[in-house]
Amino acid sequence: MENRFRSLLKKQTVIFDGGMGTTLFDHGVFINRCFDQLNVTDPKLILRIHKDFVAAGAMVIETNTFGANRYKLASFDLADKVREINAAGVKLALEAAGDTVLVAGAVGPLGVKLEPLLEADSEFSVKDAFYEQIDALVEAGVHLIILETFSDLEEIRYAIDALKEVRNTRNIDIPVICSFTVNQEGNTKYGAKAEDVAIQLERYGADVVGINCSVGPKPMLDALERIRRVTHIPLSVMPNAGLPTQVEGRTIYVCSPDYMANYARRFVQVGAQVVGGCCGTTPHHIQSISSSIRQMSGEARSLSVIIESIEEIEPAKPEIPLENRSRLGAKLAAGEFVATVELTPPQGWDLKRILVSSQTVMDAGFDAINIPDGPRASARMGPLAMAVVIERDVGIETVMHYACRDRNLVGMQADLLGAYALGLKNILVITGDPPIMGDYPNATAVFDVDAIGLTKMIRRLNTGLDLSGRSIGAPTGYVPMVGLNPTAVNQEKELKRLKLKVEAGALCAITQPVFDAEQLLRFLDKVDPAANVPVLAGIWPLQSLRNAEFLANEMPGVSVPEAVLAKMTKAHKDGVERAVGLEIAIELMEKVLPRVQGIQVSAPFGRIKSAVAVLEAARKIG
Repeated sequence: MENRFRSLLKKQTVIFDGGMGTTLFDHGVFINRCFDQLNVTDPKLILRIHKDFVAAGAMVIETNTFGANRYKLASFDLADKVREINAAGVKLALEAAGDTVLVAGAVGPLGVKLEPLLEADSEFSVKDAFYEQIDALVEAGVHLIILETFSDLEEIRYAIDALKEVRNTRNIDIPVICSFTVNQEGNTKYGAKAEDVAIQLERYGADVVGINCSVGPKPMLDALERIRRVTHIPLSVMPNAGLPTQVEGRTIYVCSPDYMANYARRFVQVGAQVVGGCCGTTPHHIQSISSSIRQMSGEARSLSVIIESIEEIEPAKPEIPLENRSRLGAKLAAGEFVATVELTPPQGWDLKRILVSSQTVMDAGFDAINIPDGPRASARMGPLAMAVVIERDVGIETVMHYACRDRNLVGMQADLLGAYALGLKNILVITGDPPIMGDYPNATAVFDVDAIGLTKMIRRLNTGLDLSGRSIGAPTGYVPMVGLNPTAVNQEKELKRLKLKVEAGALCAITQPVFDAEQLLRFLDKVDPAANVPVLAGIWPLQSLRNAEFLANEMPGVSVPEAVLAKMTKAHKDGVERAVGLEIAIELMEKVLPRVQGIQVSAPFGRIKSAVAVLEAARKIG
């Protein structure tokens, strides 16, 4: 008799459920709890979540067992409860599923480094750990196994081998979905391309190859298109509901259900046969996805639905006047128009292309190059090294971004003193995106201080003192700048933070990319006179409809009006997306230039011509 999942896969697009972990967090379960143990300690909550996803239209629900392996459970002193927790998870999922919905046994990475386990003569090997969990899930009655959120090919191969052994031992046909996680560029955190990983997983014996977690729908679609070209086995895709952002201390995933549903249709058009969601994907998202996909197939069905305290110390020495700190500082002090352009660091070490672009923007008349620091928690060349090379080899000034995420107070002071010694003078202080948004979601975030605290630290160095009050000799002469989000959900909080940043020593503010001129102007009207510093408006020449949709739905801190999306939709149909994107940027700039001191222009996908065109238009506006 054919497996029910294999049979379903032949007939239609299969809809999975959403994010169990983030749904549990939304129900008040703290992240330091063992989510898998809730199968035993709070089964009613798990059952309720499963039933909500079933009611939303999920055809397959995953067991709450993503981390229910021996090594992850050991951190909660539950290593001996592997079978009990997995069996309980399957029982709850089967109860919620009823007779029509299928249950997938969820298996994630072991959560430990493989090297010590592979080298040691351990009684419990990597393969044994996967076998123990998978066997417990199969014994309890799952219809298939999903190996998800893997990034290490070697580790997922051990899991696949363990599944094959379970099949042979129990003489049972259990399909397996092998799903890995990718970054914005469609690569694993180890640098492997999505299509290369998919080829290997097909060779290893995956019944379905998939991608899930880490990024939102747009990057997933790009990766899916590449995977489809190299394999003909069924594909699955389960993106996050965009990138997480903090609102009033709560983590919010910014993709709307309608946006997820729109991309679900695109996934299917590209060739996905399994569609679901990962972190931040609620039953409302799954309901929209389910309804959208059913409409495609003609099937209709009714569905129910920190700032650390830094004491003030008297300055040891007077600060260097702003006009004497850097060329950029001199223009800010004189009230002159300032134009900077953002160039993202490469993923590798080779700066040849960056240097060519740097020369181009200098020749075009830009005052400085902005260099992000691990944007969206991605692993790239550090901005300090890139800034030093650009200033040395090209001669244009840079604005080095510096994030609080990755260094403690000691490391921050060391970096700042070193950067100044190397000749860097302009710095943009940012709190930084949490690691969960990037290539290394399990990386440790430091956040000893936020952007306000770091700005205070820089001002202290500018007076010749370190944080402890000791003299550093000659003071630094940094030009400290800060970020500004005029589209923040909590406007009062953003205005208050701007004031605190200025009080801490900020001398300029650079906004997030702005697509609504009136929104920026209204924000500037509300700025406290005490927080009146030069503002550079973020200008982003849109490159495509996808680019606009990504910014609107997956980029925290960016708001793209419906009117702009409508223009880009029409431009997409007419084949003139880049030209219209540039027109939108210039029209917005015309409206805001009288109220700001300059512009910070993005060069999306490294397209310098668009940035240069914006600067040329700014000069004509005068």
